[in-house]
Amino acid sequence: MALGTLGIILPLLPTVVFYLLAAWCFSKSHPHLADKLYTHKHYGPHLVAWRDRRAISRKGKVSALLGMSGSVPFTYLVVGYPAVIIPVVVLVVAGPWIWLRPE
Repeated sequence: MALGTLGIILPLLPTVVFYLLAAWCFSKSHPHLADKLYTHKHYGPHLVAWRDRRAISRKGKVSALLGMSGSVPFTYLVVGYPAVIIPVVVLVVAGPWIWLRPE
């Protein structure tokens, strides 16, 4: 949970992945903590949609794809040519997968 919350502030640290992992771990070890996450006002509906239907909201899809797309020029400007291949490959592989998830 702490890493996911830190990801809200830090641009390259993933938020959703750590929240999904925390929800899964809590459901196995501390179900009452998992229930807190699943009933949370902001994160709960998204976590429940993922848990039950592997669904991502349209807003979440657009945000993820825009963030990944923005990382390509950022990486190119900061690190340069060879490293820019990594976010391009991630965008090409993960982008369609994200977009084709149910809503």
